Amino acid sequence: MQSLKRLVTSRRRDSLIRCKRNLSSLPINSSAADDLQNQVLVEDKASSRIAILNRPSSLNALNTNIGARLHELYASWEDDPNIGFVIMKGSGRAFCAGGDIVSLYHLINEGKIEECKDFFRTLYSFMYHLGTYLKPHVAILNGITMGGGAGISIPGTFRLATGRTVFATPETQIGFHPDAGASFHLSRLPGHLGEYLGLTGEKLCGAEMISCGLATHFSHSEKLPLIEEELGNLVTDDPSVIESTLEKYSDVAYPEKISALHRIQVLDKCFGHDTVEEIIDAVESEASATNDAWCHSTLKKLKQASPLSLKVSLRSIREGRFQTFDQCLIREYRMSFHGISKQISNDFCEGVRARVVDKDFSPKWEPPSLEKVSNDMVDQYFAPLSESEPNLELPTEQREAFN
Repeated sequence: MQSLKRLVTSRRRDSLIRCKRNLSSLPINSSAADDLQNQVLVEDKASSRIAILNRPSSLNALNTNIGARLHELYASWEDDPNIGFVIMKGSGRAFCAGGDIVSLYHLINEGKIEECKDFFRTLYSFMYHLGTYLKPHVAILNGITMGGGAGISIPGTFRLATGRTVFATPETQIGFHPDAGASFHLSRLPGHLGEYLGLTGEKLCGAEMISCGLATHFSHSEKLPLIEEELGNLVTDDPSVIESTLEKYSDVAYPEKISALHRIQVLDKCFGHDTVEEIIDAVESEASATNDAWCHSTLKKLKQASPLSLKVSLRSIREGRFQTFDQCLIREYRMSFHGISKQISNDFCEGVRARVVDKDFSPKWEPPSLEKVSNDMVDQYFAPLSESEPNLELPTEQREAFN
């Protein structure tokens, strides 16, 4: 296999700085060991390992156990000189639909906030581990890839999208904010596309993901068996060799005419404003002038979202544009803690109830309108945690984050 030194040099060319480290595995509760083994399956290949998210009935939604298991596996694989690279994929029709928000909803209502904090701490820590991983990583996004699903794939080296990929960050529709590193990667998309995706929760297909840079490669899903077979036969730790294999099976894909990417100038004009109110006014003006179906659809999504979440999410993405990956995750952890505490608003539980649990699709947001969302409420989301409440601790001295 190629030397690790060559790997580090290659990734620095891409401005993704990686550092060696010695990180002990996260402790795994023995009573949950069997369940963990089933929720993340492992396939051994020539010089690679495949981690398979295996909760197909839940669209491979992430829980604390999965986060801990992935962290344990990835740490051990990084230390193993016989393993050159790692692949992640999902079972069933999803790569990963994000965090298990229904379980979080029940934990919050049962007053089990410590378990909720463990959920965010464990998953964000793994995402940072992936984002600073020394070995090449390939995420096969063949299906639904939303919220936390993006968080466990986008920080890695390669993201393979297909015709079955559906990407979204729909958190404002459930009274939350785009998290799991979303304020980092959304803020680095072309123009103000990140604000558009983060506020509306609009979906992107695989062709759109490759066009805007969220994916690194695109292939038709029928080719996946060939791709996986060839990757499995590779004996390398060289990202350029892995990339050559992905490019060998890559297909050209263009966004459809109705795609927001064909309206990037209008999108930038509308979503480049400083406030949510100005963004909505701009979209309404564009809708009146053009009667464009895209404008009307965008307005509908903005008006369905939690008003508080819209303001919080816009500020988060704007701040993320000037922060490193670790800074975004640490800030998002604080925001997530405030979001589930119910001390500012009950919007997260209400959003999950309305859209996922009871499915009446009629959330009662508090506050119910943008004009009733005070600056103080938004500021509270970004406030430091109390002295008795520990922040998210990431090993930034051992594993350097990237800009």
